[in-house]
Amino acid sequence: MQLFIPKLASSFISTKKLGKSSFIFATVMYKFVRSFLFLFPPEWVHYFSMNCLRFLCKIGLRPILAKIFKPPGINQYSIFNIQFPNRIGLGAGFDKNAKYLRELEALGFGFVEIGTVTPLPQSGNDKPRVFRLPKDKALINRMGFNNDGVKVVAARLRRWSDSHSPLNIHHSQLIIGGNIGKNKLTANENAWKDYEICFSELFDWVDYFVVNVSSPNTPGLRDLQEKGALRKILTHLQTMNAAQSKPKPLLLKISPDLSKEQIDDIIDLAVEIKLDGLVATNTTISRDQLTTHHSQLTTVGAGGLSGLPLRHRSTELVKYICEKTKGKIPVIASGGIFTGEDVKEKWAAGASLCQVWTGFIYEGPGIVKKICKTI
Repeated sequence: MQLFIPKLASSFISTKKLGKSSFIFATVMYKFVRSFLFLFPPEWVHYFSMNCLRFLCKIGLRPILAKIFKPPGINQYSIFNIQFPNRIGLGAGFDKNAKYLRELEALGFGFVEIGTVTPLPQSGNDKPRVFRLPKDKALINRMGFNNDGVKVVAARLRRWSDSHSPLNIHHSQLIIGGNIGKNKLTANENAWKDYEICFSELFDWVDYFVVNVSSPNTPGLRDLQEKGALRKILTHLQTMNAAQSKPKPLLLKISPDLSKEQIDDIIDLAVEIKLDGLVATNTTISRDQLTTHHSQLTTVGAGGLSGLPLRHRSTELVKYICEKTKGKIPVIASGGIFTGEDVKEKWAAGASLCQVWTGFIYEGPGIVKKICKTI
């Protein structure tokens, strides 16, 4: 059976029956499937869906999925001395432990940011910790950097790298970003050591790094966005990076809740230490202008808000950074991206790359192809 299915898939692809109609069918079907899936807890649905996708790939249907969801045309883009297959990636927090890279590549993503990864494994905050706000096309999460720990993730990435080397028939062009953070129990004055450990362990297995000091779900983490604390972490990583024969791009992910003065401090620091780029933005603690009833928000409680309500603030910050630096610091836009029009808005603001996350949940597996068809 396992030998028959790949042959059948190959035969089916060769008949060129997997075209526009297959993609439209898959997109329509997702709307029905989503209605069913949204009846269940978000975190359970996440792992159920990704494990189903993994199963389909494992039994030989990956070529069909890749054919259906492959973005049209030539979308390659070069930045940070990296050639990206396309400019649409998946933000950190979705594949925290680098378990689903093969499956996500089949859905057309040009890059996937794994993590946030911490030195030691941690279970994160108590469940439930992810909540849907369908009226706002948004999510609230307070995951708390749950992950398998950097050594396990690094070993997983090493296996991925070995199986997709240039000498292997299954060579992958997927770009992997490593989003790194500190453990919850690590005091802020020692946070730089956690970032050092993650940087060292992941260096050989990721294409670029993102320093996460902006999640609202780890107590005290956002205090590390202050200029003094941030300088200590980033200058240490830059020193380590410079000692490598081939340094990796180092970026910083920022909060949308920063004041103008705080943003200016970060920009000044980024220029000073020659940071390679910024990711704008992480989730927000703001609940302004939501249509979801206040009583539901009270029941949900604390957490970072992502999705459509973040679109305007994310674009605003991208534009401010790009204008302030005259485009000298590349920005990866993240926040409220659902459609090609959303991407065009980010690009018009100056973004170099875009990441989806909540949009992926609401729009489904065809989001990358849909975006690439309209940009």
